[in-house]
Amino acid sequence: MADFELRHLRTMAAIAEEGTFGQAAARLGYTQSSVSQQIAALEKAVGGPVFDRPGGPRPVRITRLGEVVLAHGRELLAKAATLTDAVGRFRAGHGRIDIGTFQSVSNLILPAVIRRLLDEHPGCDIRLSDVPPEDPRIGELDLLFHDGPVGGDVEHVKLFDEPYLLVTRAGAVHGGGQVPVKRLDEVPMVAWPPTHHQRWLERTLARAGAQPRFVFRTTGHETILSMVRAGIGWAVLPWLALHGQDAWADDQLAVHPLKPSPTRELTLYWPAGRTESPLAVRAREIAVDVARDLAERM
Repeated sequence: MADFELRHLRTMAAIAEEGTFGQAAARLGYTQSSVSQQIAALEKAVGGPVFDRPGGPRPVRITRLGEVVLAHGRELLAKAATLTDAVGRFRAGHGRIDIGTFQSVSNLILPAVIRRLLDEHPGCDIRLSDVPPEDPRIGELDLLFHDGPVGGDVEHVKLFDEPYLLVTRAGAVHGGGQVPVKRLDEVPMVAWPPTHHQRWLERTLARAGAQPRFVFRTTGHETILSMVRAGIGWAVLPWLALHGQDAWADDQLAVHPLKPSPTRELTLYWPAGRTESPLAVRAREIAVDVARDLAERM
């Protein structure tokens, strides 16, 4: 079967609905001869007549072959309209974006990114997913926040270096300035269970000469800070977590920098070589802006 164009199907549908070539031409803004030429091209492509033409002002009648062509043609026209709409939404930034994240980013960075993105593109579809830190992969994600290397063919931008800080009860550490990490050796500590990030932190502390005595492990930064307030032990937590809990404004707590400072690099990744939607590009720009504002407060 020879090729035909969507406009031929569109013209055929208009003739079937209007009843005559002339009325279809007026509806579509074509000349009647142009309509006749398009139907002739379609009939050549499908190998037979799609309309019986009685001549004069009488309405045309669709043939059996024409019924088959029109039924499937309308499906093609509907799919073409859907495609056109999807492309338009893509270009306008109203498509879908999939973002991989982890807790600290989800609590403090992503809310600001999402608010701005929805303000600019109210119709966009934002999907978030927690990515396992042990083996992060970009997969079908448009963006991925992570604090270590990511497998696969990716591009990235560094957002900031996030320090881990010591949190104690107010007045527990005398004097200002940095607290040597070695001072944490054998000190009672409250911490997360041995997650990927917690294992990294404990290895980092050990290399600096400290092996704390973990008296309580629990999930959730708020719970850990509650235990520090109660006096059961100290904690070492990332800056984002403490900022999210407004720890510096808590008169029951004191926050101290450590020397050397355990630090993790927060990075934003995206697939290399994949055509990016305007929405993904804009989300990345906003994330960099939000991260820059946070870095200035560290």
